[in-house]
Amino acid sequence: MFKNFPGNYLLLLGVVFLSCNQKKNTMKDQHEIKPLVAEKIPKQLRIHGDTRIDNYYWMNDRENPKVLDWLHAENAYLDTMMAPEKKLRESLYEEMRSRIKETDMSVPYLKNGYYYYVRYEEGKEYPVYCRKKGSLESEEQVILNVNELAKGHAYCHVAGLSVSPDTRLLAYGIDTVSRRRYTIHIKNLETNETLKDAIPETTAHGVWANDNKTLFYTRKDTVTLRADRVMRHVLGEATDREIYHEGDETFDVSVDKTKSGKYIVINSESTLSSESRILDANKPNETFRVFQPREKEMLYTIDHREDKFYIVTNWDALNFRLMESALDKTSRQNWKELVPNRPDVLLEGLELFKDYTVLEERKNGLTTIRVINDKTHSEKYLHFSEPAYTASVGNNPEMDSKVLRYNYTSLVTPNTVYDYNMETEKSELKRQQEVLGGYDPQHYAAERLMVTAADGAQVPVSIVYKKGFEKNGKSPLLLYGYGAYGNSMDTEFDSDLISLLDRGFAYAVAHVRGGQEMGRQWYEDGKMFKKKNTFTDFITCAQYLIQQRYTDTAHLYAMGGSAGGLLMGAVVNMQPELFNGIVAQVPFVDVVTTMLDESIPLTTGEFDEWGNPTDKGAYEYMKSYSPYDNVVNKAYPNILVTTGLHDSQVQYWEPAKWVAKLREMKTDHRLLLLHTDMDAGHGGASGRFKVLEEVALEYAFLLKLEGK
Repeated sequence: MFKNFPGNYLLLLGVVFLSCNQKKNTMKDQHEIKPLVAEKIPKQLRIHGDTRIDNYYWMNDRENPKVLDWLHAENAYLDTMMAPEKKLRESLYEEMRSRIKETDMSVPYLKNGYYYYVRYEEGKEYPVYCRKKGSLESEEQVILNVNELAKGHAYCHVAGLSVSPDTRLLAYGIDTVSRRRYTIHIKNLETNETLKDAIPETTAHGVWANDNKTLFYTRKDTVTLRADRVMRHVLGEATDREIYHEGDETFDVSVDKTKSGKYIVINSESTLSSESRILDANKPNETFRVFQPREKEMLYTIDHREDKFYIVTNWDALNFRLMESALDKTSRQNWKELVPNRPDVLLEGLELFKDYTVLEERKNGLTTIRVINDKTHSEKYLHFSEPAYTASVGNNPEMDSKVLRYNYTSLVTPNTVYDYNMETEKSELKRQQEVLGGYDPQHYAAERLMVTAADGAQVPVSIVYKKGFEKNGKSPLLLYGYGAYGNSMDTEFDSDLISLLDRGFAYAVAHVRGGQEMGRQWYEDGKMFKKKNTFTDFITCAQYLIQQRYTDTAHLYAMGGSAGGLLMGAVVNMQPELFNGIVAQVPFVDVVTTMLDESIPLTTGEFDEWGNPTDKGAYEYMKSYSPYDNVVNKAYPNILVTTGLHDSQVQYWEPAKWVAKLREMKTDHRLLLLHTDMDAGHGGASGRFKVLEEVALEYAFLLKLEGK
C-alpha cells in the first residue's frame, strides 16, 4: 500500500504505519493505529502589526514531491482506517449505481429546425449529445460523444456546446485536468471533421455571430484563472483579436447572446456591480457599446425581444425589478418599470417569449413560476403543493412558442420535466427520472420547519426521512449547509440519499443566511461583517433538531462543501460537542491567507463577499472565524475532509493544512481523515459512476460512526 512513498520521508514525519500482519487484520482496534504527524516548518505571516505562525505553509506547492508524498500518505492512512468498511463502500457504490437507468435520454428540445437531446449508454460514464432534423422520427445524428473524447484521460469535462446559426458547426470546450481551463474545439457537423482551430485557456463558452464564422469567447488569466478578456476568433485565422479587457480585478467577464439571436452581450460582473456591452450579431466586426455604465452596488442583466430590451436589476430595488428600454436609449434614466420591487418576493429570472413573459420568483424561501400573457395582461402562478420543492424554468430556446418547459423536483419527487401550454394553462408530463430498484415516494416523508435564530430571523429547514423514522432523540440525522454568494440551497431529489434514508437516517438542509432563500437581504445578512450569522444559524438549526427529538449529539452529523466547508470548519470550532461527525468537502478554511494572496484564483473577485484583509477591520473579523486560524487544544468530532489536487477554487493545501493542524491540536482520539483525489478538482470526479465512489466513502464514514 505504501511502496510508492520514500521510507526516509515517512520516518522523518514520525508516521507509524501498520505492519503486514496489522494490514491483514482489518478488525484490529484502530485506536492502536497512530495517526500521521506532519512536519512543522514555521512561517511568519505579518500584517497590521499582527503575526500569525503557519507551521504547514510548506504544503502550498503542488509541484513539490514532498507534498505529493504527504497527500498519498494521507490517502493510505484513510484506506487503512476505513479498511473494515471496504465491503460497505462497495455495497453502497453498487446499490447507488443500481438505481441509475444506465441507458437513458433527456427530453428533446427544438431549436432552429433540430431536436436536440442528450443520452447515456449502458456502462458508459459520459454523455452522448445528439440531434434529429425536423422530426423525432428522423435519423439520429451524434454531434459529440464525450466517451470518445475521454479515452486516455482520468478526468474529462465538456461544456459550452454552441451550434452555429446555420447549424453546420459545433463549438465546445474540454478540460482534462479539472482546473476549469478549457480548450475550445470546433467540429464540422456535416463532415464530422474537427477543425484545426483550437483555442486554449478559455471558460469553454463560445458565442457565434450570425455570419457563422466568427466566434466570441472569454479567455482566462493563466495564473489567477480570472476570466478577464473577450476574444474574437474567425475560422481559419491564426490570430485572435482581443475585443475587451476587464482591468478591474474584482470583475469577471462572460459573453452571451440574447434569446432573439440579434445581439451579442459582454457581461462584466463583480459581487455587487455589473455592466453589459452589446453588439449587433449581424455585424461582428463593429464595436461593442456600453448598455449602462457600471455603478457601485447596482446589478443588472439584459435580454431582447422585438423593439425593446428587458432588464432585471436591483437599481433602487433590493429584491430586483423588471424594466424595459428602447433599443437606442439604454441608459437607466430611459428605463421603464414593468414589475416593481416587492419586499417579500425576490425576482430571480426572466424568460421571454413572443407573446408571454415568464418570471422566476422566490417567496417564503420557495421558488415560483409566474406566467404573464403580454396580449391580455393576465397572469398565472404555477401551483406546487409539496412543503419543500424546487421549480425552475427549463430549456426554452424558441421565442415563438406557446409552450414553457419547466423542471420540478423535491426531496421525495424525482426530477421531472413538464411542458406548460401558456394558452390552455395545462401542464403535460414529459419525463420523470426513473429510479430503478422499486423506489416509491409514498414510503418517504418531507417536512419544512422554521427555526428562530438568536436575533429573531426565521431560518427554514427542509427535512426528509423514510416513514417510520422515530423522533425519539436517538436517530441519526445528516444536516447540510452552505450559506454564501447568494446561492440558495434548493431542495431536490437525490437517489443516492436513499442509501442513508433506508438505513434509518434523516437528511436536512439548513437554509442559512448567506444564501438567498428568503430574499436579497438574506444574502446581505450572511456576508462580510455579518458572516457569523451563517454559522450561528446553522448551530441554532442543529440545536432545534435536537430539541425536537429528531436526533441528539451522539447521532447528529453535518456536511458542507467549498464555502459550506468553511461553515463546517467554523461550527466545529464554535460548538464541536454538537456533532458526532463532520464531512467537509473541498473546504475553504484558510480564509485570511487565501484572501491575502491575490495570485490565487478567485481571490480578488471575492473581496465584496468576505472582505479585503489588507483592511485591518476586515482582517480582524476574518481572523476571528477563519477555521484554520482558530483551531485550539480541545476535543473535536470525527471528521472526514475531501479535496482535489487540481482544485482551482479551493486549493488542495487549505484542507491539507487544516487536517495537519487539527491533528496537532485536538485532544481526542476520534477519526480525522483526509482524502485527496489526485486526478480531480473542485467538482470531484467527472464520470457519472466515478463520482459515486466519493459518495460511497462519505456515507460509509457516517455509517461507520453509527456502527451500521
